[in-house]
Amino acid sequence: MKIIFYGTREYDHYYFDVLAADPDYGCEIKFLAANLDADTAPLARGGDAVCAFVNADCSAPVLECLAKNGIRLLLLRCAGFNNVDLAAADRLGMTVLRVPGYSPEAVAEHAMALALAANRRICKAYVKVRNNNFSLDGLLGYNLYGSSAGIVGTGRIGAAMARICHGFGMTVLAYDQYQNPALENIVRYVGLEELLRGSDLISLHCPLTAETHHMIGEKTLPLIRDSAILVNTSRGGLIDTGALIAALRRGKFAGVGLDVYEDENGQVFEDFSNEVLQNEVVPILTSFPNVVVTSHQAFFTRTALQSIAITTMENARAFARGEPLVNQLHAN
Repeated sequence: MKIIFYGTREYDHYYFDVLAADPDYGCEIKFLAANLDADTAPLARGGDAVCAFVNADCSAPVLECLAKNGIRLLLLRCAGFNNVDLAAADRLGMTVLRVPGYSPEAVAEHAMALALAANRRICKAYVKVRNNNFSLDGLLGYNLYGSSAGIVGTGRIGAAMARICHGFGMTVLAYDQYQNPALENIVRYVGLEELLRGSDLISLHCPLTAETHHMIGEKTLPLIRDSAILVNTSRGGLIDTGALIAALRRGKFAGVGLDVYEDENGQVFEDFSNEVLQNEVVPILTSFPNVVVTSHQAFFTRTALQSIAITTMENARAFARGEPLVNQLHAN
């Protein structure tokens, strides 16, 4: 099987080259730095499968172009799939496989790092010290120990975050349509409104769907304590950015930590250090002293990358051999 990899970086080579050399996988990989979109889809001609990341354009027109060029398999080297038109894939007879769980602890640890950095003003403190300013003005935080954490979504990542918060000595509330039995002695499941009202730290770990889009917005922001910390390492669309910025301007939140944000496509994973950003969202968010923004890096650990590579290649091998596809996605 020949797989065309889109949007690749040096670290992708490091983990996938070793596996591609293993004859048991029987794969040939062509790496493309260009991301997948309508303009680059024809580059897949001659391949059997395409491998894309979370920021790829997998809309119906793109999938149709891939199908015309002989692509039968779309491999997602990520867990999220809100960027994929699954109905179009089913219609075209294209199999879609993902990596549902690579290292939930990697994302959860980053979520807590964002919470701590926002709460204790770590970024601001670092800049102050770099400028030989050792005063503590503007750096006051509060103890997480003894406070309450609200975990929205208790799948693998949310469960890992719940365990971290429990380890910090926090009371852990949780909201999910499906309760995780593994968390029986750690969390107390409540409704979303009760969670938002009663949490000092709110961490989002749910997929982006029509139901969860802007779940943190004009209607729900007033429910949250002004002294709370809000963290999002899932999908930017869970939070209404405009409403969040308006709330921040009113002095809401002790801290906000965002690894994802709306309209990040076209910007995330790219280097614009010598350019003027056309997207105004990040400059506005980072103008607030209590906001920390990172570039969709919560997954980015050695353990996670190795797991992503192995699962992606095992998905490809299972497809080639006609074996059961445990990680296949279908339209609802």
